[in-house]
Amino acid sequence: MLIAGRYRLHDPIGRGAMGEVWRGVDETLGRPVAVKLLLPHDSDPTATSRFRLEAQTAGRLNHPYVVGVYDFGEYDGRLFLVMELVEGDSLARRLSTGGPLPADQVARIATQAAAGLAAAHQQGIVHRDIKPANLLLDADGTLKIGDFGIARFVDDPSGALTTTGQIVGTSLYLAPERALGQSAGPACDVYALGCVLYQLLTGSPPFQADSAVAILHQHLDSAPVPPRQLGVPLPPAFENYLLGLLAKQPDDRPTAQRVAEWFGGGGWQGRPEPLPAPAAVPSGSAVPSASAVSAVSAVRASAAPVFPVPAQTGPATTYALPSATGRAASRPRAARRPQGPTVRGAVRRRPRVAGIVAGVVVFLAAMLAGMLWFAPGRSTAESPGDTAPGTTATTPTPSAAPSESAALSDVPVPSPTVAVPTVTPEEPKGDKKQREGDKGPGKGH
Repeated sequence: MLIAGRYRLHDPIGRGAMGEVWRGVDETLGRPVAVKLLLPHDSDPTATSRFRLEAQTAGRLNHPYVVGVYDFGEYDGRLFLVMELVEGDSLARRLSTGGPLPADQVARIATQAAAGLAAAHQQGIVHRDIKPANLLLDADGTLKIGDFGIARFVDDPSGALTTTGQIVGTSLYLAPERALGQSAGPACDVYALGCVLYQLLTGSPPFQADSAVAILHQHLDSAPVPPRQLGVPLPPAFENYLLGLLAKQPDDRPTAQRVAEWFGGGGWQGRPEPLPAPAAVPSGSAVPSASAVSAVSAVRASAAPVFPVPAQTGPATTYALPSATGRAASRPRAARRPQGPTVRGAVRRRPRVAGIVAGVVVFLAAMLAGMLWFAPGRSTAESPGDTAPGTTATTPTPSAAPSESAALSDVPVPSPTVAVPTVTPEEPKGDKKQREGDKGPGKGH
């Protein structure tokens, strides 16, 4: 069959929902080509516009990891698309015949596929159908991204749903946001690539179920099983980065360009990053101890970001920094209690305690003095000083409590039956003689 007077078709090599692909030759230029013919779609009025869009989007890309588009036209009432012929198998066929691939081959595929997606994203094109069947390997193992049949431009308002309200794409590789009917963005292609890499390593997609709806629910709610738990010999850095491609939130995934640089730079091998040379220590400054240097080195080694930049080749680790609320909740209650009021209360209670102690000491001293005073064999004649006849002494009331350091013998002991001697001040001599004269016989009367 000769198409447009120059493309001779030989044998069919594939068939899809929209068209069939033939191996052919461009007789004008003398090179092998692949010609895609649109199948009749009487029940789908959008088939023609979608086929034209595929030609326009793929035709804008010129990249070694994207299937090139050479020509587009219509012949005998049928649209045709002339593309680069890839002599090789798709990843879907490679999986069905050879099973999972080793990590180094998957890393090379990831580098090339991400680079091709990055070129499309830079042109504002989202593929929307990245899966093993649309990733081709030529004779020398170079990957080519094909089938932009449902690709959309990023600013296309109809990029989420078709005219019939159905989600366009393959459920096994559909990003969570697309499962919710949201518009497709570049992060959707990155998620789909992560699903493909997971399948290349383990032999199965990350999520499987009996129905497409159940698979979509798993994309939304379930976490993929880490490949190493399935027995896949995989470097930890590779696994951690792969799970990052399958993040539920689009903003948590790296860009396609960053994925290509990370895998291309060998970050998947988890090679340790050399530490910078230690800076010279100025004279007279303190030299850090060996334990401090070890602690700093450990922090540097464990602080790799989730998606390392191309220059970083160390294993990527993810940390959960504790929040301030969590740290306060884990602290003992006694440590969080303010100490100010307690200290002030202790200061206020200190004089009261001292007064009680002083009163007890005074009481004990008074009891001891009383026991000594009324001891057997002691009489009033032994008391120092006598009172004048006919006079009584009143017990003085102390105006203040005795000091704590006063001697026990110096503490006065009040008694209702014992007269305590008092000191009478000396009278003037004239008053004394006058009083004695008054007492004489015959004086004054």
